[in-house]
Amino acid sequence: MKDSQWSLPSRYITGSIIFIAIIAMLIYAREAVKMLVISAFAAYLISPVVTLLTQNTKLSRRAAVNIVYFSALIVLVGVPASLTPIFFDEIKLVASDLLDLSNQIGDWLIQPKQFGGMVFHFEQVGESFRHLQESILTPLPEEALALLETTSINVLWFLVILVSVHLFMSEWPRMRDWLTSFAPQEYRWEIRELYKRLRNVWMAYLRGQIVLMLVVGTVFTIAWAIIGIPGSLVLGVIAGLFTLVPDVGPFLAVALAFGVALLEGSSWIPLSNFWVAGIVAVTYLVLINLKNFFLRPIIMGRSLRMNEALIFIAIMIATILEGIMGALLVVPVMASVAVIMEYLRRRVLGLSPFAEDVVEQEAIPDKTTEETIEVKKDAPSP
Repeated sequence: MKDSQWSLPSRYITGSIIFIAIIAMLIYAREAVKMLVISAFAAYLISPVVTLLTQNTKLSRRAAVNIVYFSALIVLVGVPASLTPIFFDEIKLVASDLLDLSNQIGDWLIQPKQFGGMVFHFEQVGESFRHLQESILTPLPEEALALLETTSINVLWFLVILVSVHLFMSEWPRMRDWLTSFAPQEYRWEIRELYKRLRNVWMAYLRGQIVLMLVVGTVFTIAWAIIGIPGSLVLGVIAGLFTLVPDVGPFLAVALAFGVALLEGSSWIPLSNFWVAGIVAVTYLVLINLKNFFLRPIIMGRSLRMNEALIFIAIMIATILEGIMGALLVVPVMASVAVIMEYLRRRVLGLSPFAEDVVEQEAIPDKTTEETIEVKKDAPSP
């Protein structure tokens, strides 16, 4: 039978319909897309260990993925379980202090305040604050049912994430090759080079954030312990975890430590709670500036060359719109967009696709090589 090609209008119409259908599906299933993004993020975070195993051992990729994946699950479940006895008392203390602080704020707002001969009344704000606290701490039965329903849905999403992480780790090389195959043959080397640059951006950011998280958590735990703040271990761990959310996270972490210091004071410093809280604030300012101006540039390097004010604005907007995950992903996403836009700019202006002359175009395989590659792809994987 004689092969016949579609006409150009038919191809354009079909392509447009497929594109619109994909966009509509992404909008309709945006919650699922968000969970898949989280899964891809987690898979990408631990995939270097898989690569390390496959390169230094005789393990197949599937075996390496299973070892890393289930080891990560054991650590994810085992570490919190083993640390629960250590954290329990401190978590209870911090939660009690925060509850007392909220009660004191409510009592302070209820009383009239006099400033410069003028009396200000915040009673209504104080009552609203109290009602908000009661609604959070004493949920109604129907709210408890809603909470149970939400928890069940979150458990299902968590299972989706677990399975998706394993899928991404196992099948990503094939997914990458499949996506690359959509480009014309003569441009595939550009797509591969663009992918390498985007991968370098994400790896630099993720590795840097992990190192920062560990260093900040350790330093702040030691600092709070030296000052004698109750619950220093929990507050230090919170400071390390919140570092994953740039700019916003450290402020929230020190706000918790400041509140605990204001209520409990120090276990050995003979000063009032107010002055101990002041020491906490000064210590935070010193350590966070050391992190921002000394530690972070060394760890992150110069891979993400972006304006700090622009990053701050983007993080704030992402936090408002998408919460913690938005704040966590917005910086590498912006850096990736910058890499893609630079590639498109050079192509539109008729320049070489990449600025460095050291990038060598990969030789286009001849027909025999292409056929060999196709045969290998079709062959069953071991």
